[in-house]
Amino acid sequence: MKTIIKTVSEEISGVLSAINNEEAVHLSCQLKEAKRIFVLGEGRSGLMGKAFAMRLMHGGFPVYVVGETVTPSIEAGDLLVVISGSGSTGAILQFADKAKEIGAKVFLVTTNRESKIAALCDGILRIPAATKHRRPDEPVTIQPLGNQFDQSVHLVLDAIIIGTLQTENQELAYEEMTKRHTNLE
Repeated sequence: MKTIIKTVSEEISGVLSAINNEEAVHLSCQLKEAKRIFVLGEGRSGLMGKAFAMRLMHGGFPVYVVGETVTPSIEAGDLLVVISGSGSTGAILQFADKAKEIGAKVFLVTTNRESKIAALCDGILRIPAATKHRRPDEPVTIQPLGNQFDQSVHLVLDAIIIGTLQTENQELAYEEMTKRHTNLE
């Protein structure tokens, strides 16, 4: 088991070291500039999106998960962050197109810069990880399906939030985040 854990860790380290810093900074800037943030993903990408949205909420951002019953209408000035390994999920393409039509910005987190969704986005963060499609440009992995992509997305988006929230008074920032953490436990 230790060999598998070590291999998975090395795979993720390889993906993380290949992240384009400018793309990560661009997403951070878009988060800061957005009036409100909407997060969208399907399946396991959606689960990573929900974790991202929760962290954004802890950081004090006005954030919603697309598809939840309390999610309002998206408007001009808002940001839709889309997570899709392939960048070609049909329903996500429709949502992204609608958001652009309304005047919201769309930012895609994906493995595929040449995807249909990427073509209409204001920004792209490429995660150079393996997906369930196993395209020739994806790294080799011992992991099934899109595990490597999901794990990498979670860690990269967490790092972007950490960087976005860095202030001169980290202790005060941590206290504020703690106040926003759920207390109905």
